[in-house]
Amino acid sequence: MDGLEILEYTGPDYRPVLDFGAWRVAYLNFSDRFDPEKADTLERHMETDEVFVLLEGEATLLIGETGAPCPMEKFKTYNVKKGTWHGILASRDAHVLIVENADTGDENTEFMPYIK
Repeated sequence: MDGLEILEYTGPDYRPVLDFGAWRVAYLNFSDRFDPEKADTLERHMETDEVFVLLEGEATLLIGETGAPCPMEKFKTYNVKKGTWHGILASRDAHVLIVENADTGDENTEFMPYIK
């Protein structure tokens, strides 16, 4: 159809599917780095908030320097504010929608070890 794009991503890990102007839409699906037994990193974006919406499966946001767990509920919007340490743990069947600034990347993101 003219004027309509239909996008999806069903592979592993994080993948942007649409950048438009200042914003990006991406999917996060299970991969080892989101496995509750293997996750080892928290991050914070210094120039943007990041929005997470759980669509399928189970996921838990880790918030703050200690990685305090925040279990996610399907279809609720979780806005991680700019400069907040965070990470995510995901079940093998998890699908999470992410909305963030299109220029979010390593150059404006900081990383630290997540110690369980």
